[in-house]
Amino acid sequence: MKRIASLLMVLSLLLSVKVAVAEDEQEYAYYGFEPDIVTNYISNRKKLGFVKISVELMVSNPNDLVDLEHHDPLLRSAIVEILGNQAEDKVKSLAGREEIRRECFETVNRLIEQETGKATVVNLLFTKYLYD
Repeated sequence: MKRIASLLMVLSLLLSVKVAVAEDEQEYAYYGFEPDIVTNYISNRKKLGFVKISVELMVSNPNDLVDLEHHDPLLRSAIVEILGNQAEDKVKSLAGREEIRRECFETVNRLIEQETGKATVVNLLFTKYLYD
């Protein structure tokens, strides 16, 4: 009886290790918006401020790239709207940039979930972030 119990413990341990390894072997893929996103933002000065960003969407399944490409205009429009509603101080600060990135991520995931039935975006990255 002890032998069976120890054999079951070893077997369950091996299965849990195999599951953990399988989770680490996910195939991440990235979808980049082309061309870069350029828009104006609310400026404290008399001239308009602008921001130019490169955005990469990270997904855990490469098959989801087709959905992102199909809904590119919707997602791009949402990001442009978010950026256009930001104050200059927020656009130019590191903490503000992170808040904007997080808001873009949440919005993109919500929109793609509405369109496809699943939230496929794991992360949203700003790979270029220029402002004036």
